[in-house]
Amino acid sequence: MINKKDIKTLIVKKPLTLDCGRVISDFPIAYETYGKLNERKDNAILIFHALTGDQFVTGKNPVTDKDGWWAYAVGSGKAINTDKYFLICANVIGGCMGSFGPSHIDPETKKAFGTKFPVITINDMVNAQVNLLDHFKINQLFSVIGGSMGGMQVLQFVSNFPDKAKTAIPIACTSSHSAQNIAFNELGRQSIMADSDWKEGNYQNQNLNPGKGLSVARMAAHITYLSKKGLENKFGRKLQERDDLKFGFDADFQIESYLRHQGSVFVDRFDANSYLYITRAMDYFDLPRKFGGNLSKAFEKTKTKFFIISFTSDWLYPTQENKDIVIALNSIGADVGFAEIESDKGHDSFLLDVPDFLNVLKNFVDKSYEELIR
Repeated sequence: MINKKDIKTLIVKKPLTLDCGRVISDFPIAYETYGKLNERKDNAILIFHALTGDQFVTGKNPVTDKDGWWAYAVGSGKAINTDKYFLICANVIGGCMGSFGPSHIDPETKKAFGTKFPVITINDMVNAQVNLLDHFKINQLFSVIGGSMGGMQVLQFVSNFPDKAKTAIPIACTSSHSAQNIAFNELGRQSIMADSDWKEGNYQNQNLNPGKGLSVARMAAHITYLSKKGLENKFGRKLQERDDLKFGFDADFQIESYLRHQGSVFVDRFDANSYLYITRAMDYFDLPRKFGGNLSKAFEKTKTKFFIISFTSDWLYPTQENKDIVIALNSIGADVGFAEIESDKGHDSFLLDVPDFLNVLKNFVDKSYEELIR
């Protein structure tokens, strides 16, 4: 899946104790950078990716040959301007684009870890990625930014390292995974584990791939990234390359064909075990839990300036869950702004060409840099 020559990697020597109790060291963090770090090192932004993202934010992904996952927002002259800012994005641990994950070889067995890989959390992901700041000798970031699971990492980062970022932009996220979201993730995991080629997670060592299960997991998840109105506008009940129903189980409807395509192309770029591990990390995410259920206490020590963004049609991480974060920050007198963007594109709005979103993102980033740095 990966051509190693296309992957920048930092080997983290320092031991990291994971939330599960296991300790890892000498592990790889795959990353990519965009733009140039200035002499003062005050223009750095750490971007956190979502569930199926990776370190290739914009431009051509050298592994998949597709556009980076946030090409609409990041680039020369765009909302997050690579002519002005230095961006770092890492593949999360547990991932499958070069960072330490279940497809890596266990030095003891000389086989892929599979499900012997330690269960990881959002906290573990963040604690691994902070090593990149030491690597680039950056004392404080201008901003930490991320959507969906990336937004969870933003919240965790500021809580863990209250002095490490001047600004934070969590987008379309939550402070703890809901029962509904855990349920959808479990549906995906069960579809993978029900695939006869999964082999209790040992498929890589047998040259197999539980692609059917992973494809169904992707199809189910992809529905949650969309909205009812968006689906109606784009597909409705339109038939797929036929004039009438075929009275069979082929894809009669365009939406069926679309979902099947999303599932099949996903298998080509993602690892099934990584899907299990990362969705589990999302389900374990409950930031208030460590603070006696009080979210505001997670941010008591920070002076970071927040800007939280949600979307009207996002039912995966609805606006109220984003507002709950705003309320918690307001309760401790934090500097926090909020915007709810009108969009019919659902949760995926933050990844798409939604002008109102891109405009408010650009305005906050650029104005904050002028106010806080210049």
